[in-house]
Amino acid sequence: MKYKLVKETKPKLPTFGKYKAKTIHHRTVSSDEIIKEVSQRDGIDEGAVITVMMGLAHVINYHLRQGDKVKLYRWGTMKLEIESEKVDDPKDFKTRKHIRGVRLHFLPESRGGSPELYQDLKYEKEKV
Repeated sequence: MKYKLVKETKPKLPTFGKYKAKTIHHRTVSSDEIIKEVSQRDGIDEGAVITVMMGLAHVINYHLRQGDKVKLYRWGTMKLEIESEKVDDPKDFKTRKHIRGVRLHFLPESRGGSPELYQDLKYEKEKV
């Protein structure tokens, strides 16, 4: 994974002026590329891969929207979490006013306490 060092610019944060590593993403892999790679890797017709991907997306999205956690074999668990403002009194809470949005949380599958997704990652500072 490539990274660059960036300076915290928000004066209100206690880390203001300090540097942190920020991941550099050079490209976005499209569904078409993934379909082609899976098809070639596993000897499956591209149409079948598309059908399975569309089916998975439909079913996973349905369950996430129902408030379920979705655990995918050898990948991890996904869930939707509400982000909201805090109120002093529960009677004052208004959905439209206090809910800011929803975020997708993903927790990679872990064996022995170490997620396979993170194993053997190499870090490389981007040359400027």
